[in-house]
Amino acid sequence: MKYLLSTTTLAVLLANPTLADPTVGFDRFDFRADHRSGPIAGGIWYPVGRATYAAPVGDSLIFEPVEAYVGAAFPEGELPLVVVSHGSGSSIAGTAWLAAGLAERGAMVMVMNHPGTTTGDSSPRRTARLAERAADLGAALDHVLSDPEIAQHIDLVRITALGFSLGGSTVMGLAGLRLDPDAYRDYCKRFGEAAQDCLFLMRGGVDFDNLPPEFSADMSDPRFSSIVAVDPGYTYAATPDSAAAIDVPVQVVSLGDAFPWFATDVRAEGSGLIDMLPNVEHSVIPNAWHYSFLPICKENAAHLLIEEGEDPICDDPEGWDRGMAHAASIEAIAQFLNL
Repeated sequence: MKYLLSTTTLAVLLANPTLADPTVGFDRFDFRADHRSGPIAGGIWYPVGRATYAAPVGDSLIFEPVEAYVGAAFPEGELPLVVVSHGSGSSIAGTAWLAAGLAERGAMVMVMNHPGTTTGDSSPRRTARLAERAADLGAALDHVLSDPEIAQHIDLVRITALGFSLGGSTVMGLAGLRLDPDAYRDYCKRFGEAAQDCLFLMRGGVDFDNLPPEFSADMSDPRFSSIVAVDPGYTYAATPDSAAAIDVPVQVVSLGDAFPWFATDVRAEGSGLIDMLPNVEHSVIPNAWHYSFLPICKENAAHLLIEEGEDPICDDPEGWDRGMAHAASIEAIAQFLNL
């Protein structure tokens, strides 16, 4: 069933996950994937069974960290698992607020750095190799399911793939969505640099007439029982037949009720993805835009970004509160996942 979930009244229901006394645990590890030349950095967030010591996760010159108990014991019983795919140029640190918020609601949340599209290692050419990212999530799932200390706490019938932006494209691929390279070429030729995704690829000299096979490959993985795609990219290239064949519940979260980011507009006025999916919940986060899904920015971070010539990722419109957008996003996702 298709319906629109308004989250205007939800924003005040959840506190910011950055806490003086954390209620979540976090641990890091590496895992291997056959398609990668080296190990992939991963981590896992979860409710605390027994506390250890608190430490900040995700601290940087730009973003505020989240406090967690490092290596804390797991709680008794099984937990739903959420495997997270970050957006282009983000990382484990960039997803800390989201993962901590879902862990507070009772989920185990696995995060990772996608090689080639992570912080300090974000290549336009590798951004088009979407199947490599999807395979990262499959390898991450293999890792936790084969680790007896972790696997015993996973509810095997509640495994979700969640992604933001490029990560949203990735998890839609896991659901079975296929992309048409010709359609994407035509979209970028039509809109050019006005489309944020096309502009990034153009800066790297990507040849839209010869997109890599990883762009349009079959990326489906039936082990994921539900999908959450936040502001997914590449949807202008989605094939209607593959979208109609998706048989798992999908939540598409759109950041902004008035001014959706052009490249991630899934409405009929945009790519039309929502109308293609047979079992979709479309949740709209008001007073938000694409960069609202990034962490809370530190004081003077916006000025620092200007000095470095970086994108204005901390410049939220006047009167908008990123913490409120985070709270509304977590609440909407938690409701969909029955957390």
